[in-house]
Amino acid sequence: MRTPQRLGGLALPFCLVLAVLLNCVPLHAEEVSLRALVTPSTVILKDGQPVTFALHAFIEFKSLSELFPYIDSQTQRWKGNSALDTAHLRAELLRRGIESRVISMIDERPLQALLTHTADEVRQAIAQLKQPVPPGYTEDFLAVQEKWKHSLNCWSASPSIPGRVLSNWYPIEEGIPLYGATYDSTEHFWQAVKYHPDTTLADLENLLTFLGKKDWTPWLARLDADPKLYLPNAYAIEFLRHSLAADHLRWFRSELAAHDLHPSDNARRVQQRNQPFRFTARQEKDLWGDLADVFHLVYVFSLPGDPIRDALAQRHFDGIYLEQRKMGYISEEFRSLMLEIWHVKYLQMPRFREIISGIPMETRLEHFLNDGDSPDIPIPVYVGFLNEIRRLAKADR
Repeated sequence: MRTPQRLGGLALPFCLVLAVLLNCVPLHAEEVSLRALVTPSTVILKDGQPVTFALHAFIEFKSLSELFPYIDSQTQRWKGNSALDTAHLRAELLRRGIESRVISMIDERPLQALLTHTADEVRQAIAQLKQPVPPGYTEDFLAVQEKWKHSLNCWSASPSIPGRVLSNWYPIEEGIPLYGATYDSTEHFWQAVKYHPDTTLADLENLLTFLGKKDWTPWLARLDADPKLYLPNAYAIEFLRHSLAADHLRWFRSELAAHDLHPSDNARRVQQRNQPFRFTARQEKDLWGDLADVFHLVYVFSLPGDPIRDALAQRHFDGIYLEQRKMGYISEEFRSLMLEIWHVKYLQMPRFREIISGIPMETRLEHFLNDGDSPDIPIPVYVGFLNEIRRLAKADR
């Protein structure tokens, strides 16, 4: 995921605004007007590149007008399935797409444009549009505006210092002791624990070779065909579609070879603080976390008797192993581990307790990343824990 850069800017000349609105000319890296933001055809540019947004983190769009046909295709995808509420699906995808357009990971201007206007101004800007918009369009923009007027997005590139510090990616200079080892951040622990204590780099290489030989097209088609399976797990399935591509499997192998690692090295131990900041938090997520997630998710979604499932189980990707516990990768027990490690960071480490307890309770702590989610700990669970630990920190202080 790209790290956003903060840009100042001059107001767009009126003629350029008019060109954008009437001729659908891409909007360059100057101020984004409210009218341009709500216009479906607007393409926002930064450094000459479109500011994309996404559904499920991996299905990207350049404009809201590109989003609408995708929503139509999804409501037609399982046509005839009486168990599917297509109206609800359409409304949900539209709301999430609009929020992803506004809460950009690479550009703060869309959110700035929305938050610096009133709700009535949003209604008027949409009412004056000459382009058709789907039902619920105005209400979704207003809901996003109301939510983010009272929310702090806690992630590693937040423009707010507390927002950055409350990210799992935040590097902890003194390290954090968790379950008998020290880690550079809570992200390092969260990803390292997905590997069994006995799993080696040689095991990972062997599994990548095994995965690289399989044709994943029919395997993914089975997941795509069932709305009861696909819709609750859309992020995980789109993540697997991306990660099981041949070029990305090769990328995993090249990254494992790029860090002076050896076949006998223990995958969990190399992520611990043997030497400070051997791996950045981003490397923890993109390499170690994503690789472990691929193995765990393939195990979860494979049918009994599939040879790849057996191979993964032999290398302990059939669950999370911690001390005497074995937890399901997709389980409430594993998810609650996040709250356990936050007790250490936010209740036992004074400097972090000071920061989280200093944020007023009327400000909702959120975690929104390009409409991404996480199968190991869904975002609603994550933000619920984050707000709960703040209440505990305030009471403790």
